[in-house]
Amino acid sequence: MEQQKYIEDLKDIRDIMNRSSKFISLSGMSGISAGVFALIAAFVAYKSVYVEQVDLDYNTILISSDSIMKLMVIGAVTLLCSIAAGVLFTKRTAQKKKQKLWDYQTKRILINLAIPILTGGILCVILLSHGLIGLIAPLTLIFYGLSLVNASKYTLGEVRSLGLAEIVLGLLAAYFVGFGLLFWAIGFGVLHIVYGVVMQLKYRS
Repeated sequence: MEQQKYIEDLKDIRDIMNRSSKFISLSGMSGISAGVFALIAAFVAYKSVYVEQVDLDYNTILISSDSIMKLMVIGAVTLLCSIAAGVLFTKRTAQKKKQKLWDYQTKRILINLAIPILTGGILCVILLSHGLIGLIAPLTLIFYGLSLVNASKYTLGEVRSLGLAEIVLGLLAAYFVGFGLLFWAIGFGVLHIVYGVVMQLKYRS
C-alpha cells in the first residue's frame, strides 16, 4: 500500500516536471486532420498537374509555370488548413489539461520548428527557380523531419519518431525522384494519420 503511494507520488512529480519543461498539450486530432488535408492535396495535385503525364521518370516530367503555381497554391492552402486545425485541436487539449496554449514552451517549440523549415522552404524556392522540381518533395520531407527532431526535445517523444520517419522517407524519395508526389502523400498524409491515431490512443488527447 505504502509502495503504491510512493509510485503515485513519483508519477505526480514527473508530471509536474514535464509540464514545467515540455509542451505536452499536443493533440492527436491535429495530426489526423493534417494527414487528411495532405492526402486531399496530393490527390488534387495529381489530378491537376500529373494527369497527362504518362511516364513519371524525372527526366521526362514537363511541368509548366502554371502547374508550378497550382502546386504552390495547393501547398499554401493545405498548410493554412493544417495550421488552423492544429491550433483549434491543440487549444482544446490545452484547455482540458488547464494549460496555456501560448507560453514559453510553445515559443521554444515554434522557434526550433521554424529554423529548419524556413531554411528548407527558401532552398526549395531557389530550386524551383532553376526548374529542379524533382527535388522539392524529398527536401520538404527531409527538412520537415529535421524540424520535428529539432523541436522534439521540448515536447512528447512521439514527435521525434515522426521526424525520423519523415527523414528516412525523404531520403528514399531523393533516390526514387519520379515518385515524389507518392512519397509526399505517404509522409505528410499517412504518417501524420498514424501519428495522430497513436497519440489519441496513448494520451486520449
